[in-house]
Amino acid sequence: MIVKMKFLSITGPKADIDRVTEKYLSKYEIHLENALSELTQMQNLTPYFEINPYKDSLNTITEYCEMLTGSKKITPREISLEDSLTFIEDFDTKMKALANDRIALNEQASALQERLNIIQPFREFNYDIASILDFQFVKYRFGRIERAYYDKFERYIYQSLNTVFYRCHVDEQYVWGIYFVPKEQARKVDAAYSSMHFERIRIPADIDGTPEAAYTELKSQLQELKAQISQNKSQQEQLLSDHAMDIVSARAKIDSLSTGFDVRKVAACTKGEKDVFYILCGWMPEDDAQKFQQDIAGDESLFCILEDQDHRMYQQPPTKLKNPKILKPFEMYIRMYGLPAYNEMDPTWFVAITYSFIFGAMFGDVGQGLVLCIGGLLLYKTKKMDLAGIIGTAGIFSTFFGFMFGSIFGFEDVLPALWLRPLESMVTVPFIGKLNTVFIISIGFGMFIILICMVFHIINGRKAHSIEDTWFDTNAVAGLVFYGAVTAVVFLYMSGHKLPGTAVLIVMFVIPLLVIFMKEPLTHLIMKKSEIMPKQKGMFFVQGFFELFEVLLSYFSNTLSFVRIGAFAVSHAAMMEVVLMLAGAESGSPNIIVVVLGNIFVCCMEGLVVGIQVLRLEYYEIFSRFYKGTGREFQPFQYNKANSK
Repeated sequence: MIVKMKFLSITGPKADIDRVTEKYLSKYEIHLENALSELTQMQNLTPYFEINPYKDSLNTITEYCEMLTGSKKITPREISLEDSLTFIEDFDTKMKALANDRIALNEQASALQERLNIIQPFREFNYDIASILDFQFVKYRFGRIERAYYDKFERYIYQSLNTVFYRCHVDEQYVWGIYFVPKEQARKVDAAYSSMHFERIRIPADIDGTPEAAYTELKSQLQELKAQISQNKSQQEQLLSDHAMDIVSARAKIDSLSTGFDVRKVAACTKGEKDVFYILCGWMPEDDAQKFQQDIAGDESLFCILEDQDHRMYQQPPTKLKNPKILKPFEMYIRMYGLPAYNEMDPTWFVAITYSFIFGAMFGDVGQGLVLCIGGLLLYKTKKMDLAGIIGTAGIFSTFFGFMFGSIFGFEDVLPALWLRPLESMVTVPFIGKLNTVFIISIGFGMFIILICMVFHIINGRKAHSIEDTWFDTNAVAGLVFYGAVTAVVFLYMSGHKLPGTAVLIVMFVIPLLVIFMKEPLTHLIMKKSEIMPKQKGMFFVQGFFELFEVLLSYFSNTLSFVRIGAFAVSHAAMMEVVLMLAGAESGSPNIIVVVLGNIFVCCMEGLVVGIQVLRLEYYEIFSRFYKGTGREFQPFQYNKANSK
C-alpha cells in the first residue's frame, strides 16, 4: 500500500533552524522540498544561503574513517563539537606530517631506484668508475645497442674503427657496454656508433668504486629507505588504530551537524516586522505528521501548517510503499519498472500473487520447487536478498503445482497427479481439434487477468479524476464491456452453451468500440469544453480507425501471449522426460548422477528463463493495462541524532 502523506510548512525565527532540526525533524521522516519552488504564490522569499562550516572538517575525518579498518563495527560515543573539531585538527596535523615524510622517502627511493637501474647493466665492468671519469686523452661512452645492430657493427664496422667496446650485460633485446676511443677520433667514432643506434646512458658523477660495489651500496640504501617507508605506514596504521573510537565519534558528530546544516539548502527566508523567519516545506507520513503536531504544540517559536494532497496543485506527493514482510521482496520488481504515483494503486500484492502463481504453473515440480523454496528463503534470511525472497516464494507455488501435475524431480510415476499431467491431457476445441488442455486454460487465465487489470485501470482513473481513463479508454469501462463480452462469448461457445442474440452482441461489441473510437469528443463533451470535435475531422477519423485496429490487435496479442504459461509447463515436463531417458529410467534403474546433474541443469536454466518470461508477462501484458509507474520515491531527511548534543 501507499502511505498517506501530509504537506507541512514549518516556520520560525531564522536563528532557530538548527534547534528545530535537531529537536524535532531528527525524530520523524520528512521528505523536504525546495521551499522557493513550492511557495511560488508567496512574495519576498529569498534563499537561505549560508556556507556549511562543517564541510571541510567532515571531508577530512571521512577520509581517515575510510582508511580505518572495521570502522562500521564501532559504535560512536558522545562527544562535543569543540572536542570533535580539536581532535580533527590535531589528528590531521599528525597524519599529514607522516604523509609528508612518506612522500619525501618515496621520492628518495625513486631516485635511488633510477640510479640502480642505470648501474645494474654495467655490474660486470670490474673497474673503478671514478678513474674512468678522470680520463683526459680517452673518451668513454656508457650505453646500449640493440642486438641486431650490434651483430652488424661487430661484423662490418668494429674492426675498422680505432675503438674498444667492453661488453657487459646482454639480454634478448639489448647489449649493454662501454666503448673507449681516443679523444681526437671521438667525433668520427661517435657517429659510427650512432649510426648503429647506440643509446648513450649517462652515469651519475658521484658514483664511486666499481659498478658492482656502487650497485651494492645503492641497493643497501634503497632497502633502508623501504624499511623507513614501511615503518611510516605502520606508524600511520597504529595512529589510526589508537584513535579509532575518536575518529568514528568525531565523524558521527560532524556528520550530524553538517546534515542538519544542509537543511538550509531547501529552506527559504522571509522578513517579518522585526525578525527574519525561515520556511521549511516537505511531505511527512500522516501518522508522523499528527505526532509532530502534538510534539510542537507547546513550542512558541515554531509554527506549522498541515495540508492534504488535494490542496497541493503544484506537485504530487512522493511515494512511500508499506507492505507486509512477505510482500517486501516483490517491491524490487515495482522499483525496476517505476514507483506508483501517489494517486495510483500499489500493485505489489498483485505482482506477488500473479508472479508466484504463474511461475509455479510454468515450473511445476515438487522436488525442484522445494529446492527453490528452501534455498531462496535461506538466502533471503541470511543475505537479505530480495531476489532470493522472490525465488523462495515462487518455489512454494512450484511445489504446489508439482503436486497438481504429479511430478517430483521429473519422475511422474511416484506421485499421482491431483489435477492433470501437462504432456498427456488433451481437450477438443471446436473448429480446431485436439489441443493441450494447459494451453486452453492458459488463455482463459490470461483473459481473466486482463479483465482484472481493466478494473484496476478504472480504479486508478477514478483516483486521478480522469473521465477518459475511467469510462472511454481501451482499458476503461468501454474496454471492459467489450473484452468482457468477448470472454463470455468464447466461454459459452467452448462449453457448448447457446450464444446471446444478435442484438445483444451488437450492444456488447459495437457500442463499446464506438465509445473507444469517440473517447476524446465524449470526454470534451462531459467536461463541457467549447470545442468537442477536433478541427481536422478527416484526420481524426483516419487516426481513430487505425487506433481502433491497434486496440483490437492488442487485445488479441495480449491474450495469446499467456499461451507461454502452458507452453513452459509442457516444456518443463518434456525436458525432464529427456533427462530421465538419458539416465535410463525406462530400464528401472536410472543413473543417479545423470538424474542429479539433469535436475540441476533444468532447475538453473529453465528456472532463469521462466523467471524472465513471467516478468515479461507482468511488465508487458499486465502493467501496460493499468499501471504507469510515474511516482517519485519518498526520500526522508536523514539526521544522525547520536552525538548531536
